[in-house]
Amino acid sequence: MTSESPLTPRFDKLALIGCGLMGGSFALALREAGWVKHIVGFSASEKTRQRAVELQVIDRACNSVAEAVQDADLVLLAVPVGAMQSSFEALRPALSASALLMDVGSTKCDVVAAAQQHLGERLSCFVPAHPIAGKEVAGIEHADSNLYQARRTILTPLPQTGAAQLQAAESVWQAIGSHVTVMNPEAHDATFAAVSHLPHLIAFAAVNALTAQAQGDTFLQMAGPGFRDFSRIAASDPAVWRDILSANQTEVLTQLAHFRTALDAFESVLKQGDTAALQHLIQQASDVRSAWTLQAGNACHTTSETQRS
Repeated sequence: MTSESPLTPRFDKLALIGCGLMGGSFALALREAGWVKHIVGFSASEKTRQRAVELQVIDRACNSVAEAVQDADLVLLAVPVGAMQSSFEALRPALSASALLMDVGSTKCDVVAAAQQHLGERLSCFVPAHPIAGKEVAGIEHADSNLYQARRTILTPLPQTGAAQLQAAESVWQAIGSHVTVMNPEAHDATFAAVSHLPHLIAFAAVNALTAQAQGDTFLQMAGPGFRDFSRIAASDPAVWRDILSANQTEVLTQLAHFRTALDAFESVLKQGDTAALQHLIQQASDVRSAWTLQAGNACHTTSETQRS
């Protein structure tokens, strides 16, 4: 990381591991902000790597994680959470002791555990990050330099995280338009199990419940805006959400238990024909939802946060 005037790039080389929507958008935003001189990238797919060069998202495609990370002072892991462990293993030998390493995963405790297991003496470089942003479409073709503008990014630093790295991480995300919040990994995973992971699971289950019925296709043909809005997130990437729900299993199961209790309450009053109690339950939810407003920086938690590339 350089310490020159504000008009010069703060980083000499960004190594982008995962050339998809999230990583590509980060690279474009950082270049547009004037914060990086040179960008290299690696993805498991050679076609994706070459497409990233064609679209001028990266300056050069690399054939391995280690090749990309060599001499980089900023490294972004934009891979699915299930690929974090192998990524840490691959980059550790090439990672500079003064580099800033971040991820964009939707879960944090599992990512932190993998980092603690595999980064060794380079653990101080790592600042876990979760930008709350995305699109309904995946892939490097949809990378957007404005993706992180006015969105919130959660940082969950470790006790071993270097002070310089944490400060740099906050500055980087702010430079590309994000509102930065710092919290611990456990609080992060509990929070997003409640407000993102459980809602996705419910949407998946509701669509499956509908289509499992003999008349499911007929019902679906009659669905209107309410079903469209409710079920939108059920169109999420299956591999991405398999990894997220599995990685945050404990917190998701906790939230699922809370949801089951609430669902049981509705079932009970319906069986009893207690319309007053039914209205009360609906009123409770209506009041909370009516009073709630989307906070600055809390963009829609869309389906393409960590697309496989």
